[in-house]
Amino acid sequence: MLKKAKRQLIKPTRRKVLKLGMAATGAALFTPFIHRSWANTVEINMLSWYGLAEPDMVEEFEAQHNVKFKPKYYAGGDNMLAALSQSPPGTFDIIHTDAEYARILIDRGDLIDELNPSDYPYDDMLHDDFTKFPGHWKNGKLFSVITRFGHLGVSYNKEHVSAEEAMSYNVFWNPKLKGKVGHFDWHLPSLGEISLLNGNNNPGPFDISASAWGKVKEKTLSLKPQVKGFFDYGGTFSSLKNAEIWACVGIGDWVTGVLEKDGAPVGSVVPKEGGIQWTESYSIVSTSKKKDIAKKYIQYSLTPAGQVRSAGMKAYPAFAVTKSGMKALQEQKPDEAKRTGQMPGVPNNPITLIKEGRIHYRDIPQQQSLEEWNEFWSEYKNA
Repeated sequence: MLKKAKRQLIKPTRRKVLKLGMAATGAALFTPFIHRSWANTVEINMLSWYGLAEPDMVEEFEAQHNVKFKPKYYAGGDNMLAALSQSPPGTFDIIHTDAEYARILIDRGDLIDELNPSDYPYDDMLHDDFTKFPGHWKNGKLFSVITRFGHLGVSYNKEHVSAEEAMSYNVFWNPKLKGKVGHFDWHLPSLGEISLLNGNNNPGPFDISASAWGKVKEKTLSLKPQVKGFFDYGGTFSSLKNAEIWACVGIGDWVTGVLEKDGAPVGSVVPKEGGIQWTESYSIVSTSKKKDIAKKYIQYSLTPAGQVRSAGMKAYPAFAVTKSGMKALQEQKPDEAKRTGQMPGVPNNPITLIKEGRIHYRDIPQQQSLEEWNEFWSEYKNA
C-alpha cells in the first residue's frame, strides 16, 4: 500500500467544499510512485483515480513530449474534492474525475478552465450523449472532456453464483451468500444499484423522492446480515480474488476484468433491473501554468492509440468512447474487445445497452444532499 502524502490544509477552501456537502468518505488517497528526474523534463501534476498516470497509460506521451506525470491518486469523488481543498492553488495541472464530480468542479466557477470543443473529436464519439455529456458542460460551454466509461452491475464468483442468478440484484440477498457479499466503500454505486432494484428507473436511481429514498435506506439495511465487509480499491480486488466474497455490490468489469484476465473465476453483468454507468473525464485546472501540454494530453487520450491504452489500462479497464478508438481496439486487442462486448452486433455491446435504456448515468442525488447519502452510508456501515 502506498503511503499517504502530507497535505497542507487550506481552511477557507475546505469550508467551501463542506458547504457543498462533501464530507470525505474515508477511502484512501494514494500518493504517486517515485518519479525519475530527467533534464529539462516538465512535470505534469495529475489528480486522478489510481492508474491513470502509470507507464502503461502515459509512457508514449511522456517520451514524445519530454514530460513526466506526477500523480496524486484518490478513491471516490468525495476524496477528490477533499484533496483539492487541502492543496494550495497551483498544485495540480489536470484532474481526471467522474462526471458527477466534474459538475461540482464546474459549479464552483473558479477551479477549472472553459475548453474549446473544436479542440476535441466530438464528431467521433460513439453515442450522441457523449457529445454533450451531463456534468461536462454548463450553459453551452465545455469544461470537462469525456475519455472513458464503464458499467456497474452484479459482480460475482462464477464458481458459487450462476450467470442466471447474477441477472438480478436480488442475488445479494440469496441465503447462500450470507457473509459473502461485499461493498466497494463508496455510497453512490451501491445505493444507486439498490435504488434500481426498487424500481427507480424513471427519471433515474439518483433522482428519487423522500418516500423512495426512505425505501432505498430500508432495503439497504436489510442487506447488512449478508455483508462481509466494505472494501477500498485494493481490498475489493483481493477479496474477490481470494473468494473472501462471492458477490460485490457497486462495481463492475473495472474490477472483475483485471481479475478475469488473470484467470480468476469472476465476472460482471448488467442485470435485468439495469446498470449504472461511470464516466470519467479530464479538466484543466485554472491555476495551472502548463495548460498547453495538459490540453495536448487530453487530445492524445482521445486518439486511437490513447483509447486502446485506456480500454486496456492495467489498473482497471474501460470502454472506448470514440468510434476510431473502438475500431483500433478490435484490430489491436481483439480478445479484449470480445471479452468486454466492444464488438458490433453482440448483446452486451456497451452502446447497445445504452440505446436499449438499460444504463443509467451515475449522478449525485437530485432531491437529497450528497451529505445525506453519505451520512446514511456511515449509518449503514455501523449498523
